[in-house]
Amino acid sequence: MSLKLEALVTPLLETVIKAGEVVMEVYHSDFEVFGKDDKSPVTEADRRGEAVIEAALKLITPDIPIVGEEAKSEGKCPDISGGTFWLVDPLDGTKEFIKKGSDFTVNIGLIKDGTPIMGVVYAPAMNKLYWGVVGDGAWTGEVVDGKAANITPTTTRKADKDNLVIVASKSHRSPELEDYLSNFPGAENVSIGSSLKLCLLATGEADLYPRLGPTCEWDTAAAHAVLLAAGGTVEVKDGKPLTYAKDLKTFLNPWFLCRADADFDVPALEG
Repeated sequence: MSLKLEALVTPLLETVIKAGEVVMEVYHSDFEVFGKDDKSPVTEADRRGEAVIEAALKLITPDIPIVGEEAKSEGKCPDISGGTFWLVDPLDGTKEFIKKGSDFTVNIGLIKDGTPIMGVVYAPAMNKLYWGVVGDGAWTGEVVDGKAANITPTTTRKADKDNLVIVASKSHRSPELEDYLSNFPGAENVSIGSSLKLCLLATGEADLYPRLGPTCEWDTAAAHAVLLAAGGTVEVKDGKPLTYAKDLKTFLNPWFLCRADADFDVPALEG
């Protein structure tokens, strides 16, 4: 399969913007919260957003299978043995969405042979777009009149050990995370929800994101690609890159560490 990733950027941006509009329609309504089998919350925004994205991807790339969070939670998963597939999270940060916060995102990531090669992330309540094509670069923008605008290239920054900024989960703190953060007593800690944590590294606003807790592959794929495209890394505890399609039953990720500066030495993850 020969893919021209640059040609996919515009239709993917149009897709996340449209999905974001649907998500925000629900956000501004008196929506109901449901529980999935794994006890995690889900709303009509998750379901409607995924329907918009799935329909668009089937038109844009009809030969590439789609693994969507909501479809997978209902037991639907296509054959991805070909190695190239989409990972979709229509609403990452559902807990923040339910609280009427602003740090939730719409995510579309493209995986090839276990590695993210392209990703688009949209934070509709913040009007922020992030996207990247690994090997070509990463960009940020906003939405004006329903289209991507004010587009700017972005890269990660070099770490300054005396002025570190570390991002961490807002809803998923743990003793293990607090122990790891204790290695950086002088660092500024920023708490934010959803895939925006990786995006802050990609835009040069932060240096580290340690994730010492559960995530699924659709939570990370899109922003992982953006961070890679901007010059960062995402590694598991043995220092190897975080990969995808590891467990086709659960799609769970192990603990991982995101670095804006790949040359900055940090303590290894344990556990």
